[in-house]
Parts: sequence; structure tokens; C-alpha cells
Amino acid sequence: MLRRAFLGLVLLLAAGTAALAFWEPLAADTPTAPVFKPADVRIARDAFGVPHIFGKTDADVAYGVAYAHAEDDFASLQEVLAMTRGRAGAMLGADGAKVDYAAALLDIRATSARDWPRLPADVRALFTAYAAGLNHYADKHPGEVRLSGLFPVTGEDVVAGFVLRSPFFFGLDSVLGELVEDKPFAREGGPPLDAGGQPVARPLTPVGRDPGDNGSNAMAVAPSRAPDGATRLVSNSHQPWTGGVAWYELVVHSEEGWDFAGANFPGSPYPFLGHNKYLGWTNTVNRPDLIDLYKLVLDESGEAYRLDGAWRPLEKKRVWLKVKYGPFVLPVPRTVWRSVHGPVIKNDKGAFAIRYAGYDQANMATQYYRLNKAKNFAEWRAAMAGQGVPATNFIYADAKGNIGLFYNAMFPDRPAGYNWRGVLPGDTSAALWTKTLPFDRVPALVNPRSGYVMNANNAPWVAAGPGDELDAAAFSPLLGIEDDMTNRAARLIDLFEASGPIDADRLKAIKYDTSYARTGYAKAWIDRLLALDVGSDPALKQAQELLRRWDWNLDGKGHGDALALMVLRPANGRHYQRRPAPDAMTVLKETVAHLQKHFATLDPKLGTVLRLRHGEGASRIDLPLDGGNDTIRASTLWDVEPDGRLKVRHGDSFIMFVTWDRAGQVRSESIQPFGAATTRPESPHYNDQAPLFVRHQLKPVLFDPAALMATRPRVYRP
Repeated sequence: MLRRAFLGLVLLLAAGTAALAFWEPLAADTPTAPVFKPADVRIARDAFGVPHIFGKTDADVAYGVAYAHAEDDFASLQEVLAMTRGRAGAMLGADGAKVDYAAALLDIRATSARDWPRLPADVRALFTAYAAGLNHYADKHPGEVRLSGLFPVTGEDVVAGFVLRSPFFFGLDSVLGELVEDKPFAREGGPPLDAGGQPVARPLTPVGRDPGDNGSNAMAVAPSRAPDGATRLVSNSHQPWTGGVAWYELVVHSEEGWDFAGANFPGSPYPFLGHNKYLGWTNTVNRPDLIDLYKLVLDESGEAYRLDGAWRPLEKKRVWLKVKYGPFVLPVPRTVWRSVHGPVIKNDKGAFAIRYAGYDQANMATQYYRLNKAKNFAEWRAAMAGQGVPATNFIYADAKGNIGLFYNAMFPDRPAGYNWRGVLPGDTSAALWTKTLPFDRVPALVNPRSGYVMNANNAPWVAAGPGDELDAAAFSPLLGIEDDMTNRAARLIDLFEASGPIDADRLKAIKYDTSYARTGYAKAWIDRLLALDVGSDPALKQAQELLRRWDWNLDGKGHGDALALMVLRPANGRHYQRRPAPDAMTVLKETVAHLQKHFATLDPKLGTVLRLRHGEGASRIDLPLDGGNDTIRASTLWDVEPDGRLKVRHGDSFIMFVTWDRAGQVRSESIQPFGAATTRPESPHYNDQAPLFVRHQLKPVLFDPAALMATRPRVYRP
């Protein structure tokens, strides 16, 4: 009897285990596969494995983009797709479930379902073809599919990914996390406002601004500054080197006139930056205050809120997050709330509604495609005026010699009289904005007399040098534009303002600069370390002496570079959101202890400490790096390895130099930290660009199909 009962319990547990292991894909929605049959698609891989996709139509090309990217990084593509379907938790565990919660809270699928049929037919065709290319790869390689039932995907799924990720670039993910965890949140933008909504005057704030996993430098130089009469553009985005927002290089050619070289993120059918024959652009993250929080007044039930003297029910929806725990996927219930303001999060301090720029729209899918195909400055500006991309700086250049900086943002049309930098009253519709300002209200600086524009995640008021800048006073403080400076911006202005022409070699020297300006937060922090009373501790005294004699250049050639790199990083991180500086003595002691333990000296060579590492076994690469977390040559974020080395994972990523000569002919060069196939150790292109990357070298972009074919690329059909 007991034996039968025990066996029955074992069978019941086994059945439960099997159910927990397999229920999630059975419960997931399985969409109908998109119907798309390409007319003619060819993929040509150059000597570095970069895919050049050729198609009869733009949709054919998008199909090929998906297939080529899947060949190189199917793992990251699947993670992005799982996010769009609310299944990231089933694939990635608790961290993925956080993204699923955000997607449910923002109701991205309702947005994409409503906007998908409204998108222009050519945009829908492009996304449908891209989804079909992903499905085709999954069908041919079932053993690589990481999550049962993830495929087929649709064009609408891909658009939903755009809706989800766009607001994260101006900090929405941080605000959501801080509200959920009931932490004080640091507001983006500036300057601060008083209770009546008037600006509190202050100078540009010299902070080290590397926004989380997003940063960047961008430069454009007009023919007036070039000895050869060329126009030049430098794309230097700082992104993670792997994962869902790692750059992937590609070149596309369609018989419908879509020719473009640049890079995209996993989950995009087209490049987000780069150039065509006529023009090009690059981006840097800007962080205006585009997020407003409203404190709601709830009734006793907690399910109704007061607005204009009347009670309204909160929208309430039960969602089940699928969370992977070991071999199991467990359902975790959560309730998401919404008010007329937007998504609502409840914590111990109350209920807070969130309203943000670009809320509940998918127009960014159209805007990037139109930018790709623009043939002149007027067409490009018309595409920008469509305002689908809620925030990011655009730095532009073209074959006609035009250059410009556009502080792109979908600024809320906020009524005066409120402190938009604080928490707003949620019980009056007077504080509720309902539209955004048109593109002609965006700060823009076009063809300045200085002959250059630049941005390094700093305020747009510093972009072209003294006498050529925008007037900050001409723009309302209600726009919430940041008033920050970075070391990178200060250095770029100094280098561009130096007299003389800027040719290709000088522009490359500017881009690879590794110095700190002896101003701002860096100088204040080093002075603070030098002022510490370290008593008779010989190691701390030696560290102070190294810092006192340091040449302020992280080129790896001088003394004290590794020490300076490590002590500057904590200060820079705190300055980003204007949080209190770390304890100087603690930072100095911890850095000294680390260097003594792992290197037996306080002055190891920078390249010994700071490393480019990727892969394992025979595919492993381990090379020295230079630069720091707020130098123009950027090594921004790193992981501390067991041997004490700092393995960089974020910083200079995809770099592109574009030149239009005096006759308007374009040529370009580029580089990546690793290679085209970042998650394929067996590929010859897993790490083939790394030696060039660490030596500040570039490879040619074979944008002209004739030049490509002359190199005898590997050509095939997917």
C-alpha cells in the first residue's frame, strides 16, 4: 500500500515536472507565418565576412538581411524576438521576465496591433520579408532554435520590438526599475525647475556622461576645413560588444534604389546609421527629460483614481510572466495598471503614472526606412519631420558639403506653471500634455562657420566652437534639454578649435584621442584624491605620487595610466545622474589593493590591465587596449576577470569614417571590436577584426558593387 502510494507520488511529481518543462510553448501564441517569396536575393561576403545583400526589391533585401544576420548571430536575434512575444523570461530567466513585465506594462502589443495596418504598404512589406527571412533560417536550422514555438515570427512582431526598445534609449527602463523597486529616481535633462516651473540658473554641468549601455561620439567636417575639399563624417557609437543592442555591419543594394552601408541592431531590417551615395548620418544618445511622473490619488479600494473631481477606474489586467528556473518555466502572476496618463506602478509611496515621449506609436519603423532612401538634404529632413524616433541626436553630412547637428526629440508640449522636473499632480487634466512639438522646434545647428559639428553626449549648446553655437536661451526650459558636458566633448572642441585644416589623418588622430581635459569632474576628483591624508601608508603615498605625475593621457605609454583609469571610473559613474561622489579614500584603497594583489605593482602597463578578450580555447583572443570610460577613444565598461584584468565589454564599437570627395564620390572605412560573427566561434570572422581594432586601424567598406566583386567575395542565395 505504502509502496503504491510512494510510486503514485513519484509519478505525480514526474508529471508535474514534465508539465512545468513543456507548458509554456504550448500556451504561447503561434502566429501565422508571413507569406513572402523573394524574387531574387544574393548575399556576398567580403574578406571580413561582412554581408552585402543584393535584391530585386527592397523587400528581397530585407529578407536577405535577416538571413545573413541569423547566420552570424542567431542567438541574439532570438533573444530580441522573445522580448517582442513576452517570452524573454522563458528564455533568459528572471532578467528576461523584467523585460516581459515592461512590455506588458507599456502594452506594446496593443500599439503594434493597432499601428501595423496603418503603416505604409512598403514598410509593411519590408518587415514582412524580414520576418520571413528569419523564419526561413529557423526552418533550415531547427537545432539552433532556443525556445520551442518562437517561430514563425511576423512583421508585426518585429515592429513590436521597435516600440519596446525605443524609449529605453532615453532612460525609461531606469525609471520603471526605480519605481518598481521603490527607489529615488534621478531625472534626465536639465536645468532644474522651481515649484512654479521656472529654471534655476546654473552653468553647464561638467559631468562624465556615459548613459548606462549607451554613449557615443559623432563628428562631421565641412569642405571649408578640409585641404582636399572633402566632406567627412565619423560614426563612433559606444554600445555593448555583444547582445541585443550590439552593432551588426551590413551593406544593402536593391534594384529599387536602396543602397546603404552601415550597421543595425538585431531585429532591424535596415541600418540605423551609415551612408548611401548622397548622404549619411550617425547618432549619439541624448537624454532630455521626456518622461513625466504623476502621483495618483486612489480611493480606498486602490482601483480608482481621482481626475478633475471625479473617480475613474484604473484599467486592470492580469498577466502571467513565464520565468525560467533551471529546467522549468514557471508562471508568475502580475497585475498591470493604466490610467489616462499612461502605465501605472504602485509602490509603498503610492501609485505613479508614467507618460513619455513617443508613447503608444510605431512610426519609428517608417522614419528609419525613409532616412535610408533619402537622396538629398531636403528629403532627409522631411523624413526626420515624421518624428517617429522619440530621442537621439543625429549628426548629418552629405555629398553637397552640408553638415549639421539635430537634437532630435519628441518634446512633450507641456503647459507652463508646473515643476516638470518633479512629481506632477495626477488629479488634474491641466497637467496632462496630449501632443508633442513639431520637428522645427528641435535644436538644430546647420553649416556653422567653424566648419565642423560634434556631439559626445553633451548639451547641444556646445557643438561647433565659440561663436558658432546655438543660444540655449532661445529654447524653453520646458523642453528639459540636458546641460551637461563630458570630457569627450571638451576634448573634441579643443582639438577641432586648434588652427589648421582637418584632413583624414588629423581626423583619425582626433577620434583616437585618449586624453582627459584638466577641467571638470576629472580634475576635481583627482584633486580630491591628492588631498587625502593617507598617513604613513607607503602604498597610498605612492599612488598619490603616481596620480600627481600622471600625464592625463590613457594611451598606455605613461606612468600611472592603469591607476588613473580605475580611480576615475567610480567618479564618472556617479556624476552621470548627479548622485553624490563616492568616498575617495575607499576608491583609492580598493584600487591600490587590486593592483597590488594581481600585478604586484601600482604601475602596470595599461595594456596589461585593460584587455580585449573574446572566446574560449582555440578561438580565444586576448589583446591590450587603451582609452578610458570618458575619453574619445572609449573603453567604457568592463568586467573584472579572475586574474584581475579588466575585460572591456562596452565602448568604441562600430566605427565608420565616411568621405565625399570634391566631386561628390563616396568612400568609407569601418571596424568592429571582434568581427562579423560574434557568437560563432567556429567562424573565421569571430575575431578577425580585433587586431586592427586595437591598433586603431580600419578596413575598407566595399560600397561600390564593382569594387566588391573585384575581390571575389563568397556569393550565395539563402
